[in-house]
Amino acid sequence: MSWGIELWDQFDNLEKHTQWGIDILEKYIKFVKERTEIELSYAKQLRNLSKKYQPKKNSKEEEEYRYTACQAFLATLNEMNDYAGQHELISENMTSQIIVELVRYVQELKQERKSHFHDGRKAQQHIEMCWKQLESSKRRFERDCKEADRAQQYFEKMDADINVTKADVEKARQQAQTRHQMAEDSKTDYSSILQKFNHEQHEYYHTHVPNIFQKIQEMEERRIVRMGESVKTYAELDRQVIPIIGKCLDEIVKAAESIDPKNDSQLVVEAYKSGFEPPGDIEFEDYTQPMKRTVSDNSLSNSRGEGKSELKFGGKSKGKLWPFIKKNKLMSLLTSPHQPPPPPPASASPSAVPNGPQSPKQQKEPLSHRFNEFMTSKPKIHCFRSLKRGLSLKLGATPEDFSNLPPEQRRKKLQQKVDELNKEIQKEMDQRDAITKMKDVYLKNPQMGDPTSLDHKLAEVSQNIDKLRLETQKFEAWLAEVEGRLPARSDQARRQSGMYEAQNAPSVNNCAQDRESPDGSYTEEQSQESEVKVLATDFDDEFDDEEPLPAIGTCKALYTFEGQNEGTISVVEGETLYVIEEDKGDGWTRIRRNEDEEGYVPTSYVEVYLDKNAKDC
Repeated sequence: MSWGIELWDQFDNLEKHTQWGIDILEKYIKFVKERTEIELSYAKQLRNLSKKYQPKKNSKEEEEYRYTACQAFLATLNEMNDYAGQHELISENMTSQIIVELVRYVQELKQERKSHFHDGRKAQQHIEMCWKQLESSKRRFERDCKEADRAQQYFEKMDADINVTKADVEKARQQAQTRHQMAEDSKTDYSSILQKFNHEQHEYYHTHVPNIFQKIQEMEERRIVRMGESVKTYAELDRQVIPIIGKCLDEIVKAAESIDPKNDSQLVVEAYKSGFEPPGDIEFEDYTQPMKRTVSDNSLSNSRGEGKSELKFGGKSKGKLWPFIKKNKLMSLLTSPHQPPPPPPASASPSAVPNGPQSPKQQKEPLSHRFNEFMTSKPKIHCFRSLKRGLSLKLGATPEDFSNLPPEQRRKKLQQKVDELNKEIQKEMDQRDAITKMKDVYLKNPQMGDPTSLDHKLAEVSQNIDKLRLETQKFEAWLAEVEGRLPARSDQARRQSGMYEAQNAPSVNNCAQDRESPDGSYTEEQSQESEVKVLATDFDDEFDDEEPLPAIGTCKALYTFEGQNEGTISVVEGETLYVIEEDKGDGWTRIRRNEDEEGYVPTSYVEVYLDKNAKDC
C-alpha cells in the first residue's frame, strides 16, 4: 500500500491531512502542558495544606506533638509533602520528556512537510509547463497545416486560371511549398514535444509523485509513531512515581499503626503531674458538744484551757466593734497567703539567709487565735486597705526559676532549660574553635588575613560562653534543689498533716482547721464562716477612710520572687521595700513598695531591718 500509487491524484487532500496531523500533535502538546500545570498546582496546594497544619515552632502546639496520635498526623503531613514532590516530578518529567521533545519534533515535521509538498508542487508545475508546451506546439502545427491547405488551394486556383500570368502562378506555388514546409516543421516539433511530454508525464505519475507521496506517507507514519510513543511515555511517567507514592502511603499506614494509647496516657501523666501528695483523711468533727460563748466588751479570745473558741461581745459595744471593717475585708485580713512559702533558690546556703526558710512543720493558727491577735494588735487595724490592694495585684510574668509551677513540672522545665543552655554552650564552643583555627591559619599565612582582627570576636564568644555557663549553673542549682527537696517536701507534708491532726484532735469544736484542697487552695470550716458572718453583720462602711499601716522597718530582697498567689507581691533581687508586718510563724512577711502596692513575700527571700522604736511599741 503506497500513497503514491493509491492516491496519485489526491495531492490537495494529502496536504490537508498532513496539516491536520500536525494540528492533532500540537493539541496533544497543549493537553500535556495543561496537565503539568494541574500537577504543579495540585502539588502546591498539597504543600500549602501540609504547611498550614504543621505545628508552629516554639509554641504550645509543638509540645502537643509528643503524643503518638499527633506524631502520626505529623507523619501524614510530611508524607503529603513527599507526595506533592512526586506530582512535581511528574510535571517536570512531562515537560522535559514530552512537551519539549514534541515541540522540537513539530518544528522539524513542519519543515519536512513543507519540503515534500514543495517538491510535489515543483513537479506539478513542471508537468503543467510541459503540457502547455505541447498545447502550444499542437496549435502551431494545426495552424500551419491550415495555412498550407489554404496556400495549396490558392495555388491550384491560380494555376487553373488562364488569365493569371505565369509569374503569379509561380509565386503561388512557392507560397504553397513554403506553407507545406512550415507545416512539416510544426509537425516534427509537435511530435517531438509530444514524446517529451509523454515521457515527463510518465515520470511524473510513476516516479516523482510516488516518491514524493511515499516520503509524505513515511513522514505521517513517523508522526503517528511519535505520538504513540509520547502517549506511552505519558503513562510511564505516571507509573514511575507509583512506587514512591505507595511508600508514602505505607509510611502513613505505619505511622497510624504506631499510635500507642498507653504511651499517650503516660505522656499526659508526665505533662500534668504536679508532684503533690493527695490530701489526707479529714478528721471527724463532733458537733454534739455545745459551744460555749462568753460576752466581752472589747475582745474576742480563745479559751485554750477548755479547748473551745469563744466570741465575746459587749451588749453596748456590739455595734461598735471594728466600725470600719467590712465582711469581705475582715476575711481577707484573717487569711494571709495560704500556700507555704517557696524555699529560696538553691544557689544560696541557708546560713546566707538572715531570715531562713520557715519550717514546713509550722502548723496554721486556728481562726480564733487570729481574732485574738487582731484585737490585741492595734497597728493591724490600719492595714485593711493595703491588704485589699495587695490581694488585688495582677499576676506578673512567669518567674525565671519556674517557682509558679508544681514541683514535677518545675523540674521538667528546669531540665529543659539546662539542656537548651548546654546546646547553646556547645554551639558557642564550636564557634570559638572555628575562630581559633582561622586565627592559626592567619598566623601561618598573614596574606590571608589579620590575626588580630579575630581577637575581639574570640573574646566576645568566650564572654558568651562564661555567661551561659553561669546561667547553666544557676538553673542546675535550682534543678538540684527541686530534685533534692521534692521527695523530702512530700514526706514533710505528710508528717505535718499527721502532727496537725494529732494536735487538733482534742479541740475539734473550738479550733477549726485550715485544709488544703487538691488544687492547692485552702478552705476553712463552715463553723468559722458562720462565726465571721455573726461579726460581719455589725460592721459599717467606714473602712476606706483609715490610714495605711505604718512601716516598722525596711527589707532588702535577696532573690527575685514572682507573686503568683493571691495576696503576694512580686519583688526583684536587690530591691529595698518597707516592712509593715513581721513574720507570724507562717513563713510570710508583709511589705510595701509604695502607697498602692502591698503584699506578702516569703520571709526567706528578704533580709529584714526592723526599726527598734517600732518594735518596742
